[in-house]
Amino acid sequence: MSDDFPERRWFWATLALSSISIIGFVFAVWELLESHFFRDVDYLTLHYLYVSRGVVSSLLLAFWAAWFVLRARRASERQLRWSRARYRGILNCSPAAIALFDSDLMVVEWNAAAEDLYGYTRAEVLGSKLPTIPAEKQSEMQAFLAQASQGKAVLDVDTRRCAKHGVVIDVQTNVLPYHEEEPGRYFLEVSIDIRERIRLRQTLLQVEKLTTMGQMAAGTAHHLNTPLASMLLRVELARKHVQNAGVDLDLCDLESNIRYCQQFVRRLLDFSRRPQLTRRAEAIQDTLHSVLSFLSPQLVAKQVHLTLDMDPANGTAVMADRNQIEALFLILITNALDAVEPKGHIRVRCHTADHRVQIAIEDDGCGIEPINLPHIFEPFFTTKPVGKGTGLGLSIAATILQEHEGSMHIDSVPKQGTVVRIELPLSAKTAAPEKVLV
Repeated sequence: MSDDFPERRWFWATLALSSISIIGFVFAVWELLESHFFRDVDYLTLHYLYVSRGVVSSLLLAFWAAWFVLRARRASERQLRWSRARYRGILNCSPAAIALFDSDLMVVEWNAAAEDLYGYTRAEVLGSKLPTIPAEKQSEMQAFLAQASQGKAVLDVDTRRCAKHGVVIDVQTNVLPYHEEEPGRYFLEVSIDIRERIRLRQTLLQVEKLTTMGQMAAGTAHHLNTPLASMLLRVELARKHVQNAGVDLDLCDLESNIRYCQQFVRRLLDFSRRPQLTRRAEAIQDTLHSVLSFLSPQLVAKQVHLTLDMDPANGTAVMADRNQIEALFLILITNALDAVEPKGHIRVRCHTADHRVQIAIEDDGCGIEPINLPHIFEPFFTTKPVGKGTGLGLSIAATILQEHEGSMHIDSVPKQGTVVRIELPLSAKTAAPEKVLV
């Protein structure tokens, strides 16, 4: 017995009682008229009176029943429209993408969240086959339907779905059996987008990996420090006793390389200890010369033409942590060095304006695609080949600038080059620049 049986029973009972009341009223009025005005009429007239009473009663009953049924139907239609609007509202308010389809994957319902997630409008998918199942997931979907057909819901399964323009989306889906009074079996798929969750999961794995690598690097640097110091001491002693100029030159180069290794090891140890930020007046020109001296082997090996335009900033200084500012310039110039081809060009320009120093680092390298520009400051995002970069450089550079109340802007044209412009507030003090050969 259906849930609306009591309501239908009350409807027919009301119609029957009202019809009986109308018939009784008509007969009573007719009898009254007959007793007062037609008491002495002949049989034929009396017969016509009876016939007319039946006709009038039938017409009244017909009009009454039609009006009663139409009124009830209009009320039912209003309630149905209201129920449908409420049902659509609830469906569209759901943050999850909901698709209702039959055993042949023919879509019969599609909510607003599904339109936003997959790109298909409701009009496009209604009555057609579910378009979001990738070819490699068809067998998986059939397994879900087989399980749901047995009344067992498929809950919280990580899988993939295909959007309108071929974009594959990672989703967490639920496939539920859905029963209606109409014949046929229906299924409800409720899915949520988990791309951000997967990205965060991968980021955490990368952070864990980098943490482990940092601990290993710190341990390696600690163990390398002693043999490097011993090697440097032996080279210095050998230079004191050598008489051959050629050997002395070789020992000098060897000593320079060992000192370079020592400096690199100290940087690893300082990075692993995460020293506190110590700001003081630092000459921009000295800092840049120091970084370029550190990168000079790579510049020479790649035969890169480096142009420095530092005269407008001569004598200017910023309040900064020396290690942090050096790391900032090291990241930006290394990125330019990676971007240019052999014998490419890098230009570093500097000038001051409005109590701020502005440094521009330009290269004629491969550039950055417009689609990648909005993401270049995201941690672990990189366009470099696998093993070439970690995707942390620009993220670290942006953090350093934020801590120093600076800013950075990047303009890039694919296959033409990139310009990185940074600004830092000037210090009230002025540090005298030192001349360092690059």
